[in-house]
Amino acid sequence: METKKLNWSKGNGLLPAIIQDFNSKDILMLGFMNEEALERTLSENKVTFFSRTQDKLWRKGDTSGNSLCVKDIAIDCDKDTILVQAINDGPTCHEGSYSCFGEQMFSLQKLEKIISDKSIADPQSSYTASLIKKGTAEIAKKVNEEAGETSISAVSKDGRIEEEAADLMYHLLVLLYDAGSNLNEVIKVLENRAEI
Repeated sequence: METKKLNWSKGNGLLPAIIQDFNSKDILMLGFMNEEALERTLSENKVTFFSRTQDKLWRKGDTSGNSLCVKDIAIDCDKDTILVQAINDGPTCHEGSYSCFGEQMFSLQKLEKIISDKSIADPQSSYTASLIKKGTAEIAKKVNEEAGETSISAVSKDGRIEEEAADLMYHLLVLLYDAGSNLNEVIKVLENRAEI
């Protein structure tokens, strides 16, 4: 990325940097970067901002330990706004919450995070943990069962298609987790099938 081509003059040497969760696509925070902060972000793969109140660079997480690991950076069409997709290591907000914008909408990516968190829970108290403990064959059997129930619901028009589809999607995400994959990898495959 050629940082010199950005429209630094528009914001008096600073550009807004929107930080987005790479997995869930939730907006985590907004900061500002000058050219040096962006160059450091690019070279270190850790988000660095320019603090307008302290008039200096600050790398997110240096004091709190809650860093932002860069996965992708995009620039808007006017070349005056930066979008950073990152993975947060701990809460993003200085007040201790996941996002500076409060709780975000539910998403399949959030469900993936819940599945990951539950995978290490006590199998006696967590269906997800007990399913993962049973192994790949059992998880695959549940995906097959839920796919059948979803199809039957659609054909019979019994009014349960949303519930059955939710069961199917949950079990499919568990199967992906068990296989060491995730929804983002599936999305990449779909993106490559532009002819669909």
